[in-house]
Amino acid sequence: VYLLFQALRQVFQRTISTASRRQFENRVSENQRLFQEDNGLPVHLKGGAKDSLLYRTTAGLTLLGTMYTLYYLLTSSMPKKPN
Repeated sequence: VYLLFQALRQVFQRTISTASRRQFENRVSENQRLFQEDNGLPVHLKGGAKDSLLYRTTAGLTLLGTMYTLYYLLTSSMPKKPN
């Protein structure tokens, strides 16, 4: 059992240590400049086409869910017809 624990610890230690070697470019200042720019757009749309698509998809799904909920409440509130 101890050897198994040691082996698992080595595997996880290697996985974590190799993942940290990747270096990503720091783009915080670019994003700050983009989001603080006064161009009349709301914050949730300043990211461009991806943000616009995500916003419209979310709004559409919310509208469909609301309509389905109202339909289900309406049909549930009606008494069933006797056979």
